[in-house]
Amino acid sequence: MSASEDVREELATIAPERECDRLAELSALFHAAGSLHLRGAGEWALHLDLGSGAAARRAFVLLRDSGIRSEVRTYRRRAFDTTTRYQLHVEGTEDALRVLTAAGVVDRRHGPLDRPPRRVVGRSCCRAAYLRGAFLGSGSFSRGRSPHLELRTASNESAVFLARLADGEGVELAVAVRESHAVAYTKSWESIESLLALMGAAETVLALVERAVVAETRSRANRLANADHANLVRTGRSARRQLAAVEKLRAKSELDDLPDPLREAAELRLRHPTESLRELAARTDPPASKAALHRRLRALEELAEDRG
Repeated sequence: MSASEDVREELATIAPERECDRLAELSALFHAAGSLHLRGAGEWALHLDLGSGAAARRAFVLLRDSGIRSEVRTYRRRAFDTTTRYQLHVEGTEDALRVLTAAGVVDRRHGPLDRPPRRVVGRSCCRAAYLRGAFLGSGSFSRGRSPHLELRTASNESAVFLARLADGEGVELAVAVRESHAVAYTKSWESIESLLALMGAAETVLALVERAVVAETRSRANRLANADHANLVRTGRSARRQLAAVEKLRAKSELDDLPDPLREAAELRLRHPTESLRELAARTDPPASKAALHRRLRALEELAEDRG
């Protein structure tokens, strides 16, 4: 199952407690995926065309709870297409007109509205419900290194309207116009999580947070491992240089003439060729600091260089 369908499945389980939320979500579904059909002689109908079984079930329940009967039909766009789409057919009855007018889908003359009136999305809960319906009707979400969440609309004005609703709840969405439609979208993890939480997809948000924590932990572990490896490489190179310098001085029989601290450092490096400076410093008598031992070993390298 895709990430988009996971979110829709979760959103479809949310039962609006208020009438205003139900109307706002129903309004968004029709604005995102609805079409008006005029049949003549004053007859009309509305169709919802959805690509998700979860969204279709949710729309059916919302209509039923609002007292509107609908018929669900399935079809495939092409002969060999394996993707099933769902159509909900709503007859233009007086009850349907009353509810859909209250939801800001059509006016009293059956004319379709591009956007709902302010009264439909005036409350914070209604804005959240409207955005939820917009995602159910035409939203998409993809995870990965480049996350992307978008709400598809028929026009730039509708996309701007969705962005304003989200902004009213503290979520920033950008707007883009494409060849056949427009979108309100975000590629920010923070905005995606905020919008999903606003719509009610709490489980998805928790999964995203857990995913981010695991990814950050893995990244930190990799950084530490890389840093440790780099330190080991540097320590190994330094030890080889120091050992080569001591070997050169020993070949010239010059170790016995060195001051005691330098001779001790040379002997420790010969006996412990792979140990770190900290480990060697602990072996001196009396114990020296890491910096002090580094200076002594560096002096040995300089002496070896002077001897050619």
